[in-house]
Amino acid sequence: VQLVESGGGLVQAGESLTLSCAASGRLFSAYAFAWFRQAPGKEREYVAAVSYRGGRTNYADSVKDRFNISVDTTANTVFLQMNTLKPEDTAVYVCAFRYYSGSNYYSTLPRHWNYWGQGTQVTVSS
Repeated sequence: VQLVESGGGLVQAGESLTLSCAASGRLFSAYAFAWFRQAPGKEREYVAAVSYRGGRTNYADSVKDRFNISVDTTANTVFLQMNTLKPEDTAVYVCAFRYYSGSNYYSTLPRHWNYWGQGTQVTVSS
């Protein structure tokens, strides 16, 4: 599985931005997508996750009520809509993918995700 992100850029505080991550290769259910982010000098931080049919989502407290994660299963693409952006949201945003069984579709730990994209820079100016 290869992941390619797009949509990053420079915005002002309070503005919105939508990231995309396209997965190539044949995908077998059940799988999940997630977004992580990493700011300079900081560890990789979990942002949000979605199950492969989009029925279940999970968010970090820091982005809850501002970000929305969704998936287009026909295009194997996951989106992260980011609203009311803050300077502290500045980071490289990285898409992740994993297969899962049972009900544990997401994990906040990077080591539990098997495939990663290259990342896209998001910069929010104050």
